[in-house]
Amino acid sequence: MGAGHGHGHGHAGARHRWRLLVAFGLVGSFFIVELVVGLISGSLALISDAGHMAADVVALGAALAATKIATRPDRSGRRSYGSYRAEIFASGLTVLIMLGVSVYVVIEALGRLGEEVEIQAGSVLVVGTIGLLINVVSIVLLRGGSEESLNVKGAYYEVVADAAGSVGVILAGILVATTGQGWWDTLVALAIGVFVAVRAVVLGREVLAVLGQHVPEGMEIDQIVRDLEAVPGVADVHDLHVWTLTSGMYVATAHLVVADEAAAQVVLENARGVMRQEHQIEHATLQVESRATKACDEASW
Repeated sequence: MGAGHGHGHGHAGARHRWRLLVAFGLVGSFFIVELVVGLISGSLALISDAGHMAADVVALGAALAATKIATRPDRSGRRSYGSYRAEIFASGLTVLIMLGVSVYVVIEALGRLGEEVEIQAGSVLVVGTIGLLINVVSIVLLRGGSEESLNVKGAYYEVVADAAGSVGVILAGILVATTGQGWWDTLVALAIGVFVAVRAVVLGREVLAVLGQHVPEGMEIDQIVRDLEAVPGVADVHDLHVWTLTSGMYVATAHLVVADEAAAQVVLENARGVMRQEHQIEHATLQVESRATKACDEASW
């Protein structure tokens, strides 16, 4: 079997590509409108939301590209797992964009404190309301794939944060219109920036967990060991490693020590069945050893 052998797994990100495409079209078309109105009205809350909308456009575009790249067959012979990790890298890019936008907004908001700012509250309210409607539609679209794909989840988080930004923009417009105080716009923009940063950190931790090859969320390594040890013929389990390749695709390796009279092939088939049926791990590489095997003792790590 060559290094670039494909295993024909169903790919969660590819199944939800159409959701990303529709959301990309909606968000991308509205971004220009929001930015222009924000500059004309002088609203930092609107400009900050437009900046976050721009981050959405880039993040959704990266997510779309990643779903395409992830399904390409490897012709180089160098990527034995294919390009599935492209989705995780796209999610990481989303995190960096969200952090960048939040830092910019916070810096701008702090710089405006104490300044007299004239805000066109009517324009802010209209654009904020339209933006919220677009974000709600995008949230409904992306929510359906957010539990299956970390890539789609990253885009979903982006749109959720943007929806909160749109609510903030509407709130800023109402407060400025009713009080005549422009600093409300700055305060709301600051709150939006902090909220976006928090969401970025939450997603970033998930991305790092995948890249760090942590045990997938919801799996207990000790329970997997117990289930494998319960397979008839298995005397011991060691060197068990479980990690996420990309969203919904889990990989495991383990060494099974079998009793002398155990049929190795039967043990392997039963153990793979346990991994697949009990833990949703379809790609498990299991090595069968006898009690006398010393290969693992000779390993340096």
